[in-house]
Amino acid sequence: MKKTLYIVLLSLLLLNCKGETKKEDAKLNVATTTTMITDLVKNIGGDFIEVNGLMGAGVDPHLYKASEGDVSKLYNADIIFYNGLHLEGKLVEVFEKMESPTKTQIALGETLDKSGLIGSDYFASNYDPHVWFNIEYFKEFARKVTQVLSEKDPANSVEYVKNETKYLAQLDELKAAVDAKVNSLPKEKRILVTAHDAFNYFGDAYDFEVVGLQGLSTATEAGVQDVQRLSDFIIEKQVKAIFVESSVPRKTIEALQEAVKSKGFDVTIGGSLYSDALGDPGTVEGTYIGMFRYNVNTIVDELK
Repeated sequence: MKKTLYIVLLSLLLLNCKGETKKEDAKLNVATTTTMITDLVKNIGGDFIEVNGLMGAGVDPHLYKASEGDVSKLYNADIIFYNGLHLEGKLVEVFEKMESPTKTQIALGETLDKSGLIGSDYFASNYDPHVWFNIEYFKEFARKVTQVLSEKDPANSVEYVKNETKYLAQLDELKAAVDAKVNSLPKEKRILVTAHDAFNYFGDAYDFEVVGLQGLSTATEAGVQDVQRLSDFIIEKQVKAIFVESSVPRKTIEALQEAVKSKGFDVTIGGSLYSDALGDPGTVEGTYIGMFRYNVNTIVDELK
């Protein structure tokens, strides 16, 4: 019954949108999915666009289902930016239903060169979708957003390019700061144990061995054998700290900590990392750059 009502809502919204034309002086209406993409699009679009983000702080995109309000935001949008690579798996059907010659849908992760992506035998897309943890890939996102906004709104293309130049410079500054911080941590201590496999691109970029208790998607729950296997690994490698994630329940990592302690080794929970979502709006961690700095500082300081 609930699914039927949902389909009816989609149909009504589609009918209401037919025949509507965008006023020439109106701002572009842009819908975004994850908080990382929302922050990026706001930085590039500035005051020249209206941005409606679907997901908020602490929201898990792997499990996210569109609300009626979200469907309305998506149908009213001129452009939809999302991560793709099956990150927003439960939104795929919604995206497919609203395909239209007048609406631009961009899966940013799927515009990247696939040869540089991390594959997986256990995830439906065959690629790890957490590409934003490589700053170079996020810079590619910025360039693609600038291109799309400029094509849809050529009157303001100069402003979009200006914003892109400024933001890319900030990302370069971030990368330099992260490089310096990571280099202060000896390579033998660069073992990152988290709730799920969200940090593989970070690991590749900064020579960390990354191990997640759950798989690439939080929809895959960790079992007793996973906990025991990882607890043995922590003891063998003498890992000092493990980390929870803001968008994943603490109980999985707490169970891992207890399993390690039961075997006579003490491992601390080093803090909460931002993986699939940014922090609260208005905080430093509520931006991509602030989130990345916070994560790196937390990881390095706790593992030293």
